[in-house]
Amino acid sequence: MRKYETIFILQPELSEDDIKSVTTKAQDVISSYKGECFRMDDWGIRKLAYPIKKSARGRYYYLRFDGNSALIAELERRLRLDEKVLRYQSINITDLPERSVPEKKVVTPDVETVESVEEVATTEATAE
Repeated sequence: MRKYETIFILQPELSEDDIKSVTTKAQDVISSYKGECFRMDDWGIRKLAYPIKKSARGRYYYLRFDGNSALIAELERRLRLDEKVLRYQSINITDLPERSVPEKKVVTPDVETVESVEEVATTEATAE
């Protein structure tokens, strides 16, 4: 099975029932094609880069799942036919490296360097 991410944008003025119907349809497609849904996040209402269907804002949803190409074809077909969905995009993330937060490098001073700097400072102070 391949790993996929899908982001879809819904009309911002939809009721909770309408939103729930779209998200459950997406999850039903995944389960019916023997896929596995790992994450469904509501990213909230955001301003669009340009108006879509006379709408300047949209409600973003993120979906992370495993499945096959038939599942993607059916999911995108259903999203395309739903009038509540403004846009959608699916990508295959199977071969991409895992995303992680980069670790911060902690720089520890070298003990010898610190001692030599202190020695230089003390010798300069005594020389004056």
